[in-house]
Amino acid sequence: QVQLVESGGGLVQAGESLRLSCAASGRTFSSYAMGWFRQAPGKEREFVLAISRSGGSTYYADSVKGRFTISRDNAQNTVYLQMNSLKPEDTAVYYCAATTKTNLIMSIYTYDYWGQGTQVTVSS
Repeated sequence: QVQLVESGGGLVQAGESLRLSCAASGRTFSSYAMGWFRQAPGKEREFVLAISRSGGSTYYADSVKGRFTISRDNAQNTVYLQMNSLKPEDTAVYYCAATTKTNLIMSIYTYDYWGQGTQVTVSS
């Protein structure tokens, strides 16, 4: 099992940056692939980024590639989401998630554990 707690959300203006953190507690953090998803009001939860358990492979939604970066520090049991050049369309609740699976980690259905989410609001 693993428990996930997101932090770092807030209100920023378009073009600014935020870094979200997801701290994991539990057993071996490195055994989990990690993903970030987001959900805007009235919309389905969507994939944003994911990273393999070793950090060797990363996956990005087309809408954020070049602006967002996912990374992990297995020694600190933490995964990060660096968000640059934020746009109003990025406004959503951001969730981190963990899975023991090694493929299909861009799919919401692959993930077993979820954090509570953190709100990111980007004003124009």
